[in-house]
Amino acid sequence: MQYFSQIISIRETEKGTDLIVHIPGEQLRRKIGKYQNNNSINAELRIDDNRTITVEQRKKIYATIKDISLFTGDDPEYLKEFLKFDYCGESGQEYFSLSNCSISTAREFINFIIDFILKHGIPLSQIALVRTDDTDHYLWGCIKYKKCCLCGKDGETHHWDAIGMGNDRRVFNDSKHRKIQLCREHHQEAHTVGRDTFGAKHHVYGVIYQEG
Repeated sequence: MQYFSQIISIRETEKGTDLIVHIPGEQLRRKIGKYQNNNSINAELRIDDNRTITVEQRKKIYATIKDISLFTGDDPEYLKEFLKFDYCGESGQEYFSLSNCSISTAREFINFIIDFILKHGIPLSQIALVRTDDTDHYLWGCIKYKKCCLCGKDGETHHWDAIGMGNDRRVFNDSKHRKIQLCREHHQEAHTVGRDTFGAKHHVYGVIYQEG
């Protein structure tokens, strides 16, 4: 279920942030009550900041769609509409225009098409790192689809946070350790020059990866 809502009150505590949300014209107690667990209901929150898509975001989108077109042979205009409808169907987002959608919608759509190129191994005319609008999401996606975040080649997972001597990598729980996906060449470079130097040079860092 997805509803338009308004945040009418915010309170921050040591444990997080409490919100009071108003959903105009809807009576939802019966609809969502069955999802209640221990007096709480899990929900996903997307905040629209009311600013319009930037010129830079639009350039990233059209450049990436052009690269997909060159790879697949499909017409760019067809691909644009195909990807928009696919994104809307997956996210629940209403149909939008790239001329006046919000910054938030543009960012999420960029995430979607970057995931698309990673999933299908589609090469870009420039490093995907400069095409993303959300570096955290991109680095996470590279781990998920096993692509080097710097060159797009098949990658292997590099532990940004060292596991430590004496721990058996085959059984060690590394779920709380930051990771990054690198091809063999960049993986070797990271070990040679060290984490901090590598990160500063390439403007990358490790992220916590959990399957989503």
